[in-house]
Amino acid sequence: MTDLRIGVIGIPGKWSTEALADAVAARTGFRLVIDMAQVVLDLSTGRLLHGDLDLCELDGLIVKKIAEVYSPHALDRLEMLRLAEARGVRVFSRPEAILRLIDRLACTMSLTLAGTPMPDTVVTEDPGKAREAVRVFGTAVFKPLYSTKARGMCLIPDGPDAAAEIATFAADNPVMYIQKKLNLSGQDLGMVFLGGDHLCTYARVSGGGTWNTTIHSGGKYAPFTPDPALIALGRKAQAPFGLAFTTVDIALTDDGPIVFEVSAFGGFRGVRDGCGMDAAALLTDHVLARITA
Repeated sequence: MTDLRIGVIGIPGKWSTEALADAVAARTGFRLVIDMAQVVLDLSTGRLLHGDLDLCELDGLIVKKIAEVYSPHALDRLEMLRLAEARGVRVFSRPEAILRLIDRLACTMSLTLAGTPMPDTVVTEDPGKAREAVRVFGTAVFKPLYSTKARGMCLIPDGPDAAAEIATFAADNPVMYIQKKLNLSGQDLGMVFLGGDHLCTYARVSGGGTWNTTIHSGGKYAPFTPDPALIALGRKAQAPFGLAFTTVDIALTDDGPIVFEVSAFGGFRGVRDGCGMDAAALLTDHVLARITA
């Protein structure tokens, strides 16, 4: 037991947030779940207030989830956390690292510039160029720039209805992020890293009847043992971001493995159900080791 005060930023009542807060409390005797919607930034006094507590007085913060739904507002919440970091609070992962992952395009640009293999991708605001991308790809996956667990994504095949379907997507997503649909053979992988080291890898297996493998769409977790080359690919993908804990989404395609994205926060449930490990405990021990070093 230590006397450190470490807060957990997340969604009150959500399993992963509460599990992480429990793990911190078991090791420190201090338990605090922080909903960023309730945090006040007061730059005139240099305080970041959660109720009467100035978060800048804590020893550390662990960011499990910055918002229930990804949006540009989530970026503003991360900017607020930069004050605590500037005043000496250790934040895991660092706000600037997470900022580069909330926006799908920012993540894609970083991965592409690092030479990471990804699906063929077109980004445009021009409906005509989007229609051309669908024609070239045959079937395309349209993805919102801010979303998780495939929410808001849709498949648009090359056909007579493509232009109308593109217009419907563009009504809510004027900047269209378009990727070629690949044959995933019914599964993709979540490769988990803790402090840059490979922790474990699990598979997400499609529940059948859906084009994606997310648990949100009925997929299931399963064990998976990657070879060294695949681990090296995942390590290369996450390395530029410097995250404390993350999951790299990888697919094994007919043309070799590709990376879809690097998660800003990583998934605890996949580690538990697919790998049989306690991510909350492991992350907490990682954080404590670094704060006390």
